[in-house]
Amino acid sequence: MKKIAPILICGLLLLPSFAQATATTHIWGPSTDVQAYRVWHITGDMYLPLEGDDNGGRIPTVTNIGLTVGVLPFKKVNAEIGFDHKSGYGYLDRYPVYLNLKVGVPEGAFGEYSPAAAVGVFDVGTKSYDEDTHIGTNYNVAYLKIAKTFNPAGRISLGFFSGNKDLLLDEKGEASESGVLFAYERTMTEISDKLWLCAEYMGSESAYATFNFGGAWKFAENVALLAAYDTYLNSDLKLPDTFTMQVDIDFNCPFRKK
Repeated sequence: MKKIAPILICGLLLLPSFAQATATTHIWGPSTDVQAYRVWHITGDMYLPLEGDDNGGRIPTVTNIGLTVGVLPFKKVNAEIGFDHKSGYGYLDRYPVYLNLKVGVPEGAFGEYSPAAAVGVFDVGTKSYDEDTHIGTNYNVAYLKIAKTFNPAGRISLGFFSGNKDLLLDEKGEASESGVLFAYERTMTEISDKLWLCAEYMGSESAYATFNFGGAWKFAENVALLAAYDTYLNSDLKLPDTFTMQVDIDFNCPFRKK
């Protein structure tokens, strides 16, 4: 039986973003970057729909406040854990907490030409999928991603993800839980070391499927502001494009040993 109810939830209530679950990201999906040991990362995100619904009504802005911390004291293997509080999803605001976990190795950890790599999961919600109501927040998106820097051209990332087939659906209510991850990013040193630009793709036919582009400005070593444009790839879902504003702050644990 096709599950149309989850499409309505994804398409009307949750459209601005599932993919920002504060695992260290590019714009939309996870990157291979991992928070350093005992470094805390706070993020505040807004996803602003650029169009109204079919009736001309206003679609809610989604907000996301998240916290992530590095938990491994090693140079060649890093790990981070985190959670998010999301609002603007209508009924699902009753279950606002989403968890994430990532383990990764930095570029060059095992030789000059070795790429960065990461494996993890994000959008692990606290409401299990209910077959009667077709409602849940346990998207449980697992992924594997590698990245390599080609100076001076920039860094390319490529990966694959797969999530909960009961919740990642296309416009017909059929499972579309897997897809490709791709990103190109570059620090624009010709202009300023503080300016970073990125273009990013996330596949499938679900509400996760997007093409995103934007940039960030680093106001300090630990403070950055990101702005981006997000367009949904499955036009049959009738999801309006969104504008992302994101503030990121990193800080060391006050009890960190020198």
